[in-house]
Amino acid sequence: MSSMSNLENHNPQVIRQISKEVKTLSSENLEGIKVTINEADLTDIQAIIDGPAGTPYSSGQFRVKLTLPKDFPQSPPKAFFMTKIFHPNVANNGEICVNTLKKDWKPDLGIKHILLTIKCLLIVPNPESALNEEAGKMLLEHYDDYSQRAKLMTEIHARPSTSKDVDVDEDGCSSSKKLASDKKIQDKKKEKLMKEKKRILKRL
Repeated sequence: MSSMSNLENHNPQVIRQISKEVKTLSSENLEGIKVTINEADLTDIQAIIDGPAGTPYSSGQFRVKLTLPKDFPQSPPKAFFMTKIFHPNVANNGEICVNTLKKDWKPDLGIKHILLTIKCLLIVPNPESALNEEAGKMLLEHYDDYSQRAKLMTEIHARPSTSKDVDVDEDGCSSSKKLASDKKIQDKKKEKLMKEKKRILKRL
């Protein structure tokens, strides 16, 4: 019901344009970005961004969400990381601060441009407009500490889901039982390691 009223708040022509763009993006091969469609509410735009190689976020997968205001595209959307991340330009509630969504916003910038800008922010953070002051300060003064903290957060909160290959022994195949048993042992080791990493993160 709320999604219906949300749609009613927007110009039908804008909704059609958003729908077209999101559908195109979801079928396009955007490198490191996968857009998901919420048919019930086309203004709920979400995507999964792969952490770029060579950054503390590499090997992580980050879910982001765009919230469109009633007067979109005249006003920029708000963007949030739904996956926890340690980054100068991301607040504790996940809100993203980037010039494209503030003073540099133009109504003709599309969803694709916004998502690519967010991905670029993972490669080149901007400590000058930090929402997370601690991360901004560490990035400028103690990069190694910043990188270690960001990597830990990525490993704890942004690991790609491996649920598909867990418990593959349910069908009764003996070889898959062996694999599942090995997998469980590995998972227990990983769980122990994750707990240790969380303890380290609390001490930082």
